[in-house]
Amino acid sequence: MTDIVPAEADGTLERLAAAALWADAEDAALVVRRLATPPGDRAWTVLATPDRDGAVFTSIGADGAGHIDLIAVDPAAQGRGIGRALVGAAEEWMRAHGAAEARFAGNPPCYAWPGIDVRYTPAACLAESLGYERYRVAWNMTAGLPARYDEAEHEADLAKLAAAGVTVAAAPAGERATVAAFVREQWNDKWAWEAEQATGLHYAFRDGAYRDGAFRDGEILGFAAWGARPLWFGPMGTAEAARGLGVGRVLLRRCLAEQAAAGQTSAQIGWVGPLRFYSRAVGARAERVFWLYRRALD
Repeated sequence: MTDIVPAEADGTLERLAAAALWADAEDAALVVRRLATPPGDRAWTVLATPDRDGAVFTSIGADGAGHIDLIAVDPAAQGRGIGRALVGAAEEWMRAHGAAEARFAGNPPCYAWPGIDVRYTPAACLAESLGYERYRVAWNMTAGLPARYDEAEHEADLAKLAAAGVTVAAAPAGERATVAAFVREQWNDKWAWEAEQATGLHYAFRDGAYRDGAFRDGEILGFAAWGARPLWFGPMGTAEAARGLGVGRVLLRRCLAEQAAAGQTSAQIGWVGPLRFYSRAVGARAERVFWLYRRALD
């Protein structure tokens, strides 16, 4: 039987993740660091084999469900039952923290992936062999960088925003409280946390913005972020009163331009809903597919 013990999310685990997660080797170390700095009220831990040839991040979600956030086994050690032992240890930890259900699914706002990337076939096989039920499918889109889009449409969007008195700006780290409050009010705490943690955050505002049947001075109309999940784009949202102005397209393109300037040659648009919007706005294509799994804990 494989021993599993508590571990630190250190450089050894970063290297393990890079070796095991071939489809995410470029940002595996960044994902390990992100998972190790979740919201302050999250219950989470890292468990590993004594010689660090396998490790699992696990946490409790806001709804009380347990999550397997990341599992990695060194390619040289695969086939020895390490993955099964890691899941078993994670489930025991979840039970001890009151979880009645375990999931292979992203635990927003701090997550690695929406679920199991279908390309990681052994991970999906492991989940199914342990009795996990596939209950949902999610997907990402990929945008090549620099982003491709209709320059005339973009100039028309900028002119429309200017005519409506809308300004777009970047919110530097440490100066995001107002934008985060807008995101929290319009959407939820999870997106607000991501907006505050993101590498880049852009927003649109207009004096006399319309809300609650009246115009209010200086209100924010929309936001877009990137890097909350390392190297990915999102989240993004536009207030209902401002839809149709092109706010989303302009903010999306600003973020992608920043990602290109940071050296990225492509950007993942995570956990996508509106395929058509991203396809038309920046030529993004649906690419990564994730299966979400769950099972009741006995």
